[in-house]
Amino acid sequence: MEYKTREEQIIESYRQDEDMMILVFAQWCVNHGLDPEELYQQAYPDQKHNERLQHVLRLVVPKEEAGEIPDDTLLGVLALYGNEDLAIVVSEVIANQVNKQKD
Repeated sequence: MEYKTREEQIIESYRQDEDMMILVFAQWCVNHGLDPEELYQQAYPDQKHNERLQHVLRLVVPKEEAGEIPDDTLLGVLALYGNEDLAIVVSEVIANQVNKQKD
């Protein structure tokens, strides 16, 4: 019985950490004037509706109230949780933003 409880605690802790990763992603998007759902859909076109993203979007604050999230921090968090497809989409957005600043 104790083993089951410990296993459940580990799973819940991972889910909370994963929700934090989703929140970092969503807040980064808002901070850059991007739609988190649109970017997520580009990375995972087969997933029509992500409930956890929907849940976390309620926690996102306006850009003016948020702290800055460095691009490298977001990419590191995405990599930590194995979201390579989303990291690729984010990297493309970052590259496009850099190119626009050069023009």
